[in-house]
Amino acid sequence: MFGKLFGGKDREPQAALPVVRNVTVGRTVILDPLTWRRFGAETRFALDRDTLEITAQGVIGLNEGAFVHRFYTDDEIMFQAVSDDAAGEMANDFTIFLPWASEYPNSGDGSRFDWAQRLRQRTFQPPELPEYRRFWFGDDAAEADPVTFWEDVYYDRAATTPDKRLFQTTMLFSRDLPGDGRELMLALTLEPEGGEVTHEMMIGLPLSAGEFKA
Repeated sequence: MFGKLFGGKDREPQAALPVVRNVTVGRTVILDPLTWRRFGAETRFALDRDTLEITAQGVIGLNEGAFVHRFYTDDEIMFQAVSDDAAGEMANDFTIFLPWASEYPNSGDGSRFDWAQRLRQRTFQPPELPEYRRFWFGDDAAEADPVTFWEDVYYDRAATTPDKRLFQTTMLFSRDLPGDGRELMLALTLEPEGGEVTHEMMIGLPLSAGEFKA
């Protein structure tokens, strides 16, 4: 109001995308390959390069006030940072995920119900992979509800509105690796706004702040 009253110019809309640890669309993330090579054949995580070209960025606001920042390559490798603030300045939880499998369920054959039940169980074992145990919420309870959220995805660093929105129902599982290692299995139902539902599986490893740079 006061800007108009005194002849001030309207402000340009601010970009919605934060830069987290110097990572955003159009930049590269360089990983320490020892993060996965040190486990040898014990891990199913197999990345053929140590440099990621970021071409898309996702932002998730969780109910408890935390934020998940996701950074994607063209071949859907995902670098993820979790922070207590929207700007990502307090990010302290980092992971790298590779796509493992993607399936289109048939709405008439019960596969959606079966998948939803699998996400609630103590353990999760995809074909040709070992068994993973539920990482979120512990495994004391026989079943646990998956986490649901919307992810806003952007392809332009200067964007003020998302290019697409994805509703996700997800559970995180894990298994121990030698030493203090841990391999992650992210299993989720992906429901793009206006798109087809898919069941997704991704294999990941935790990253320390010293195992990547941008």
